Amino acid sequence: MKTLLLIRHAKSGKDDPTLADRDRPLNDRGLRDASRMGERLARRGVHPDLILTSPALRALSTAQLIADALGHPRTSIVADERLYESTPPALLAIVRDTEDRHRTLMLVGHNPEISALAHRLAPDITEMPTCAVLECGFDAASWADVGDRHPVRVNLDSPKGLPGQ
Repeated sequence: MKTLLLIRHAKSGKDDPTLADRDRPLNDRGLRDASRMGERLARRGVHPDLILTSPALRALSTAQLIADALGHPRTSIVADERLYESTPPALLAIVRDTEDRHRTLMLVGHNPEISALAHRLAPDITEMPTCAVLECGFDAASWADVGDRHPVRVNLDSPKGLPGQ
C-alpha cells in the first residue's frame, strides 16, 4: 500500500508588492490553518516517510508547521525546486520516481497544479482550498504505478471542513 498526501500551501499574504512570489509568507490565517491541519493529521495517525515541498516560503512554512504537529523533524523536509511552477504531469513524475521504500509521501505545493493532480487521481476532487489535504491510498507496491490505478481510499480535508463534516 502506498499513501500519497497532496497539500496545497496555506493562505499567504499578498500585502507587500516588493516581495518576489517565492518569498511571500503565510498570513495569520495560513499559520493557524497549517498547524490545525497538522494536528488533524496527527490525530489520524499519519506518519509520512518523506515530505517534499516547493521551496517557496509559503509552501515550506506549511510543510514545517504540519511536520511539527506530526513530530516529523523539520531537517528531514526536502525542498524540491521541481515543485515550484510545476505542471500536473511533472508532479506525477515526481511521485512515480519516489523510492519504493517510502510508504507514505507528502507533497506540498501550489495551485492550480495540486488541484489538477488531485482531480487526475480522484476525479470527484475539482478544487483544493488553501491548506487542503488530499489523502489517497493506492493498492500498489511501487510508486511507479500511481496514476495508472485508481486509489482505493480517498479522503479530502480542509481547514474550513467540507460539506457533510
